[in-house]
Amino acid sequence: MNRIFTFFILITFCSCEFIEKKKVYPNEILEEELQAFNWNDVDEYPSFDICQGESAKEIKNACFETTLRQILNDNLAKSHIIVSEEIHDTILLKITIDSKGLFVINDIISRENTLAEIPQLDSLLRNSLDSLPKIYPAIKRSQQVKTQFSLPVIIKID
Repeated sequence: MNRIFTFFILITFCSCEFIEKKKVYPNEILEEELQAFNWNDVDEYPSFDICQGESAKEIKNACFETTLRQILNDNLAKSHIIVSEEIHDTILLKITIDSKGLFVINDIISRENTLAEIPQLDSLLRNSLDSLPKIYPAIKRSQQVKTQFSLPVIIKID
């Protein structure tokens, strides 16, 4: 009797209902991954050759922005800008770097009085960034991706 009772208990706990496996569909896995995926962050920021040796993500990004600003400042310093009144403005450059490393200025945002004093500002900024060194695009999950960001540029003319 004891053996029969043990047999029924074993069958009950080992029946197919308790060993039921959940079937996983690829679409469900993809949907879960897309929900957990952070679309606003990259694994590596865009960079220049001189920034490639940096390992920390934030340091590499700072190197890229500093190099970009330095190139911009050097090229703008060659231009002789004459204004009738002082200008202290922060201009925002809306920039895109595509997955091949191509650099594009999408928009330049500045105050009206700055544009009135320096009507050629748009072309000066664009021409200053025409001859950039090779840019390595941002990387997300081992893939080169397109990134967009804003670069503030301080214009101070006395």
